[in-house]
Amino acid sequence: MKGADLESVQIDPIDGRKPAGLPPMLSRTSSKATSVQKGPPPSSGGGAPKMGRTTSTAAKGLNSLRFLDRTVTGKEGDAWRSIERRFNQFAVSGKLPKDKFGICLGMGDSIEFAGELYDAMARRRNIDGEEGLTKEQVRDFWEEMTKKDLDARLSIFFDMCDKNGDGILSEEEVKEVLIMSASANKLSNFKNQAGTYAALIMDELDPDHRGYIEMWQLEILLTGMVLKDNGKPNQKSENTKKNQDTTNLAMSMIPQSYRHPTRRFINEGIELVQDNWKRFWVVTIFLALNFLLFEWKFLQYSKLPTFEVMGYCVCVAKAAGETLKLNMALILLPVCRKTLTGLRETWLGKLLPFDDNINFHKLISVAIVIGVIAHTVAHMGCNFIRISTCPPATFQRVYGNLLPAQPTYKDLMLTIPGVTGVIMDVMMFFCFLLATHAFRRNVINLPWPFNNLAGFTSFWYAHHLLIIVYILLILHGYFLVFATFWYMKTTWMYLVLPMLCYASERVFTASDHNHRVNIVKAIIYTGNVLALYMSKPNGFKYRSGMYLFVKCPNISGFEWHPFSITSAPGDDYLSVHIRTLGDWTTALKNEFAKACEPPPQKPQIGASASRAVKGNLVRLETKANVNVSVEEAQAIYPTIIIKGPYGAPAQDYRKYDILLLIGLGIGATPFISILKDLLNHQREAAYDGKVPERAYFYWVTREQGSFEWFKGVMDDIAEYDKEHIIEMHTYLTCVHEEGDARSALIAMVQSLQHAKNGVDVVSQSRIRTHFSRPNWKRVFSTLATNHDSARIGVFYCGSQTLVKSLESIAKEFSVETSTRFEFHKENF
Repeated sequence: MKGADLESVQIDPIDGRKPAGLPPMLSRTSSKATSVQKGPPPSSGGGAPKMGRTTSTAAKGLNSLRFLDRTVTGKEGDAWRSIERRFNQFAVSGKLPKDKFGICLGMGDSIEFAGELYDAMARRRNIDGEEGLTKEQVRDFWEEMTKKDLDARLSIFFDMCDKNGDGILSEEEVKEVLIMSASANKLSNFKNQAGTYAALIMDELDPDHRGYIEMWQLEILLTGMVLKDNGKPNQKSENTKKNQDTTNLAMSMIPQSYRHPTRRFINEGIELVQDNWKRFWVVTIFLALNFLLFEWKFLQYSKLPTFEVMGYCVCVAKAAGETLKLNMALILLPVCRKTLTGLRETWLGKLLPFDDNINFHKLISVAIVIGVIAHTVAHMGCNFIRISTCPPATFQRVYGNLLPAQPTYKDLMLTIPGVTGVIMDVMMFFCFLLATHAFRRNVINLPWPFNNLAGFTSFWYAHHLLIIVYILLILHGYFLVFATFWYMKTTWMYLVLPMLCYASERVFTASDHNHRVNIVKAIIYTGNVLALYMSKPNGFKYRSGMYLFVKCPNISGFEWHPFSITSAPGDDYLSVHIRTLGDWTTALKNEFAKACEPPPQKPQIGASASRAVKGNLVRLETKANVNVSVEEAQAIYPTIIIKGPYGAPAQDYRKYDILLLIGLGIGATPFISILKDLLNHQREAAYDGKVPERAYFYWVTREQGSFEWFKGVMDDIAEYDKEHIIEMHTYLTCVHEEGDARSALIAMVQSLQHAKNGVDVVSQSRIRTHFSRPNWKRVFSTLATNHDSARIGVFYCGSQTLVKSLESIAKEFSVETSTRFEFHKENF
């Protein structure tokens, strides 16, 4: 077989066709195979000569094969200095133990893989690895692993696979290599299926059933997998083409008004105002009200007789107190969810940024913290001291008609305003602390007995202490140290309307919008996800993207927790997917686990890789009650009460021409309903309402187990999206990116499995999974090119780490292209 013939061997993982020209077509008389016996595999003691390898072709194909992560600086010296520092840290008697080799070289997350690499490198140099390596040997290993000579790196990789150096691999050896790769990439389910995938490789490369494959065959398979465009003359590499597309886009699509730096600055400012004018005017009014109130009260007290004793301290205290009254009233409005959901659909939705209600709630809370600190410090650190220590004659002249005697500092602290103020400060500090990200998301690890303070449950209960705070605030503002007429005590005036609004909503929703639902089915997936399928209450109308609150009286009679609705409006049931992250969600999962059982397992018929790998991931599912009605079956299930629905940014998805939906982990849930809704509209030919022309969904997760609960949605898209309006991309970040030796065989098996059976090895669905993370600039660039002048809604749900980056990219491409990207972040 000639080199050109070798290069023509390829696997196309996209179109689902069986790869042509693979090992069944390979000639056994090839010069690459002349040293290999055609009979049974030779024994290791037979000294079979090592295979000559198609290094030039393989090197050309595996042009990015590497063992170590790329260095941050790109300077070789910097990389070695970090390795040398770790060597000095872990070396014992001048030698690095084998179990520290991976950590020393920066492969700490792939200990098993690093151990095999260590053994292969030691065998190549006839070094006794059990005694450890000197610094010179470690550097020698590192230099060979990072050589620009691709043939050398490829040789190391095959030496890892071919442990006895005979140039052949048995099915068991292939399985061992796959298990090692799966461990390095944290693919537990792939690891469990390693035997099946080893059989798949053997079926492809050993059609004569000799029981082994030759190393050069595996080499060709890897080469064909990576170099898919070999044999296609005059075709640019994929990366070059994409980079050229990006360059052309930047050169040709920047409007004239943005090419000059000054005009670009002005126009970007205009774009910023146009995109955020709702936020700007609301925040401007909020800040203006606080400033005007502060200034008014400050000037008012600077002209009163008490200024002679307390000076500017009383001005600051009273001015800060006035802003506190306003902000304690305003902070209730953004959490009147039912009211906001109704107002969202009115003309006010065009003027007010209802999607930012939680952000506005947080902004007001920051203003309250500032006001509390200023008010408390001014009174306790200045005013009380000056009143209790001023000359008696001055006190009598200024306060003689208000107080019978000059109080001490202790007397002032024991007044109703003093006591209520201290109690409010403590409670508000506690509430604010537990509302921070570290406490609410249970990020912080507290020692016993404070370990229960972190989590959503603690946050929820602590916030209800504010009921007491509001009562104390009214008392604090009514029983003043210096008495005045009731109509001049303004605290209750600020609070009365917002408190009535909030209390009315809580009372009315407690009776009118609470629904006890029947559990149709519950499934507990391996990724710590609980899926609940519930009966749909009469009159429960919602739109895709909305959310609801869930309460389980079996756990707590007071706690309500928000979850996105994952069923479509046209479905005859309601569903939510709940990730067990905190104490309440864990307790809910445990309650349903009592009513669940593993699904029946189908008998396995061999491990032939010619069959589609459908493997079931372990899960628990509610018991089937065939002869019992749904209502009667509720006796074995926990009681579930829902409240809602409530509005969210994603519910307005229909007003856009194109959708870009981005979910991280469980953040995919708000978009499941949208995807199902789009599929339902395809089935309803008579539907004439406006829907987006196309939807792009990007889902990024770091756990293979997450695919189990999401697999149903992926299968539905693949089966029912007849018009191909949904384009789905899934990314698994725990797998090392393409070109890394730790994921080379994983990518090869994925290509084989998807091309042969149309099933992805990671998700077990028809949609192929990408490894590593998306290139978001490339994603936006492609959309801007393919949808010129379109209005694209970008909806994101996930951690805060990506928010600024995605929002910045959306603004950048809105400025530099004719396509408009509007970014929305889901908030609860």
